[in-house]
Amino acid sequence: MSREPYRFEKSLFSAANEELLHRLRRARKHAGLSQIEVAQRLGCRQTFISKMECGGRRIDVAELLLLLRVYGVEPGDFLRDLLSRPGRRREG
Repeated sequence: MSREPYRFEKSLFSAANEELLHRLRRARKHAGLSQIEVAQRLGCRQTFISKMECGGRRIDVAELLLLLRVYGVEPGDFLRDLLSRPGRRREG
């Protein structure tokens, strides 16, 4: 019995990545932070945060964890929510 191998989507603009970015932006806004404020807290430029949020660069796990900490969001809660409602969009 052969199984089809798992495959990575090569696009930064996959539906799953878009949903992750949408939820990350929402978490930042819910925390009441601007991109500039986040950048100041992390010691980077606002354009770095913007590129991550719009999909211009991939976010690695360490960056995701750091952003969630700044936003006051528990990583487990964020990922559970992301995985339990993958198609839900445009909430606030």
